[in-house]
Amino acid sequence: MSEKRRNDLRNIAIIAHVDHGKTTLVNQLLRQSDTLPEHMHLEDRAMDSNAIERERGITILSKNTAVKYGDTTINILDTPGHADFGGEVERIMHMVDGALLLVDAYEGTMPQTRFVLKKALEAGVKPIVVINKIDRPGARPKKVLDEVLELFIELGANDEQLDFPVVYTSALNGTSSYDPDPKKQKHTMKPVFDTIIKHIPAPIDNSDEPLQFQITMLDWDDYVGRIGVGRIYRGKVKVGDNITVMKRDGSTQNFRVTKLFGFFGLKRIEIKEAKAGDIIAISGIDNIYVGETIASEDHPEALPLLKIDPPTLQMDFVANDSPFAGQEGDKVTPKKLEDRLIRQTRTDVSLKVEPTDQLNAWTVSGRGELHLSVLVEELRREGFELQLSRPKVIYREVDGEMCEPFESVQVDAPDKYIGSVIDSLSKRKGKMKNMESTGNGQTRLDFLIPSRGLIGYNNEFMSETGGYGIMNHSFEAYKPVVKNWEPGRLNGALVSISRGQSTTYSLQTVEQRGELFIGAGVQVYEGMIVGESSRDKDIAVNVIKGKNLTNTRAAGKDHAAAIKAPKKLTLESAIEFLNDDEYCEVTPKSIRLRKKILNTSERKKADKRRKHN
Repeated sequence: MSEKRRNDLRNIAIIAHVDHGKTTLVNQLLRQSDTLPEHMHLEDRAMDSNAIERERGITILSKNTAVKYGDTTINILDTPGHADFGGEVERIMHMVDGALLLVDAYEGTMPQTRFVLKKALEAGVKPIVVINKIDRPGARPKKVLDEVLELFIELGANDEQLDFPVVYTSALNGTSSYDPDPKKQKHTMKPVFDTIIKHIPAPIDNSDEPLQFQITMLDWDDYVGRIGVGRIYRGKVKVGDNITVMKRDGSTQNFRVTKLFGFFGLKRIEIKEAKAGDIIAISGIDNIYVGETIASEDHPEALPLLKIDPPTLQMDFVANDSPFAGQEGDKVTPKKLEDRLIRQTRTDVSLKVEPTDQLNAWTVSGRGELHLSVLVEELRREGFELQLSRPKVIYREVDGEMCEPFESVQVDAPDKYIGSVIDSLSKRKGKMKNMESTGNGQTRLDFLIPSRGLIGYNNEFMSETGGYGIMNHSFEAYKPVVKNWEPGRLNGALVSISRGQSTTYSLQTVEQRGELFIGAGVQVYEGMIVGESSRDKDIAVNVIKGKNLTNTRAAGKDHAAAIKAPKKLTLESAIEFLNDDEYCEVTPKSIRLRKKILNTSERKKADKRRKHN
């Protein structure tokens, strides 16, 4: 007997390497469906509602929307392309029956294309391949399709998954076709919609069975509190129903559904009931968590807990105790910082927060530098002040052997810089897997490298390639630890010996000893890092010294003095610069670097003790 299906519904995810056009495609599907009023203006990348997402041009949090196409509702989940936010991708795959794999017609398959496709194939969803940016100069759709097929085979796709349909699009222009020739593109998304309806399986309609609904994402509303978002796998649910939450620890909790929400366009709308196959949001209980099952009271049956890849990188988050603490933020106390970090773990399943031996410090573990730096950026925008330690990879024992995380790295750079890149990655214990010319004087390199070899490498890479190189990397696997090697910064720091305001006169002298991070007129304190030394050790410097004035040399004579523009520190570059004895101080207005021990003489004594030990 064939299963009953809900032919009025499709659930799909959109997956791709970062910047291959997922969010832009969703915009076009919204524009060209029967969803939005004709007069409504839709912003570019409307799904990226978070301020940091819009600034960085990346998707961080999974978003869901629903579009109407004819008689069919299509639930679309837009997922992050960065491997750091892989926790989001993994959970989404449990909510859908198919995935649109978007690949840039020029760039082809990239490290994170591999990552997101692997998650989709493991979840057994039906893939549709969309070759996007078909109108881009240098586009090579046929070659890229071959690359995609090779990737499917390499990742162990079964025969059904290998038989994937292909659509060619220019999401930016709102055009698509079944033909790789860009001249055959038409201003319509009909081929995309028709392929979804034809090839993505409709959800099974078993709404007459007992309820099973799994929490896959968490949201918050100021009026109704915590909201659990997920898919109904079985049964139906109505407002007012008494149902049971199957907790992660095996316990159960009964509650009453106060509100149900569905999704339509960019809005979350209140609904009275929902059934198997629907993707909905549910409220009424405060302490629900990702992976938990909501079931009927008389038939409490839990779904398997969602498997999430563990964190690979950690940093210490420390309450700010610098001489400038409390000057720029309104959330400075350790208790506020701890509460905020714990609150983050309730919605971010890839994040782990643990207390340390140090007072007012917590170890925060995540999926990579980007994952953690986005969290820090959110905190500073909320008014927090904090300090960060140097990132460290998380070691893990596998089959009795200590292992560390390794990453696949793909580099695209002009031919003349390739030698330097190969040399630097090899010094960081990277092993080259492939090297090929991509034409136009460009070469692509594929490396496998320990994750700790990439900490602090981005700045070096940009210098080596004159700013023309592009590097992408994603987690590959845990492998045996590379012994007798510890990467670190090659140069020391320029460290202030006093507190006050920096002067042009003193900086002119100091800049001869390295690269400055500050200009004139900046408030500094003892132990604050004001630049990078040109030597391999730290140099204590005075940046507040003024010129001794005499009758023959007046202050006005200094107007022609000039110093080079200082290097501007971003949050990522500041974190990458850190050594083990340093902190990055982050406030809503400033990013500073400092030594953990601020006093110059105490720091020298500590250095001597460390060398003797």
